[in-house]
Amino acid sequence: MPGRCSATHVRAQLEEWDAVSPPIVWTFEPSVLVGVSALTVAYVWAWRRARRPGMPHPPGLGRLALFAGSMICVLVALVSPVDNLSRDLMVMHMVQHMLLLDLMPVLLILSLTKGLMRPVTKRVMVIEQRAGLLATPAFAVFMYVGMMGLWHIPAMYDYALAHADVHVLEHLCFSTAGFLYWWHLLSPIRGRKHMTGMGTIVYMSITKFFVGILGIVLTFSTHSLYPWYQDHPHYWGLSARVDQNLAGVFMALEQSMIMGVALVYIVVKMLSEGEKRGPKEDQYGRAMANYRAAIAAHRSTHAD
Repeated sequence: MPGRCSATHVRAQLEEWDAVSPPIVWTFEPSVLVGVSALTVAYVWAWRRARRPGMPHPPGLGRLALFAGSMICVLVALVSPVDNLSRDLMVMHMVQHMLLLDLMPVLLILSLTKGLMRPVTKRVMVIEQRAGLLATPAFAVFMYVGMMGLWHIPAMYDYALAHADVHVLEHLCFSTAGFLYWWHLLSPIRGRKHMTGMGTIVYMSITKFFVGILGIVLTFSTHSLYPWYQDHPHYWGLSARVDQNLAGVFMALEQSMIMGVALVYIVVKMLSEGEKRGPKEDQYGRAMANYRAAIAAHRSTHAD
């Protein structure tokens, strides 16, 4: 009887939760606010420094806006109600993950320019050289796909939600993996393992394929894979399974959009760089032709 009463009480509580909207709670986590503030101060200082008269490649206001967007992504993911809702709704947890894994790193890297990176460019190149395999595009794909797969194993996923410190580690893993992955595509400085042409397409296609498998599993699963959400409020009338399906749909749409936009950006950038190299190559060709003509004229004069 006690067990039956307890089960009845749980069902009644879940039905009550179904009828209400989730609470809107801002966390205002001090460590997040301090971190965002420190990064903002550092970036604004570097941005102003790079805009001094005579500095090459000065960053414009657009770069500052991109950086602001990246910090807003952090605040939305970790300070806004999204953070609190992620404990009860998987679709909101997926929103949080995508903000940290894709949108924040993309905007942050795009906010950087050669001028901003100039004071640390050599140091970055040294770190890349010493990192060896860890600095290759292959490892970035492995890291990106691996972190997505690892933290979506039901036992790992639920454990992170149940333990705040582990949840923070999960967020750090996603942010690091995302930054490393997008760095190889969008970095303003050319690294030793710089990808061109088909390399970029293969890089993104492999990632899309493996992450897509996870999206398919979440979207089309006929039962909930995560016990955590089965025992938590089903707000907006969403069952744990439907909530999970929506999370998979959101991930698939976000991945398609971000990868598609990034690919278009990279192609346009490559075409622009090709047009800039064209005149330089023509100048070099003309200079070499003039040089050869001068040498020939000198030899002819010397022979006479």
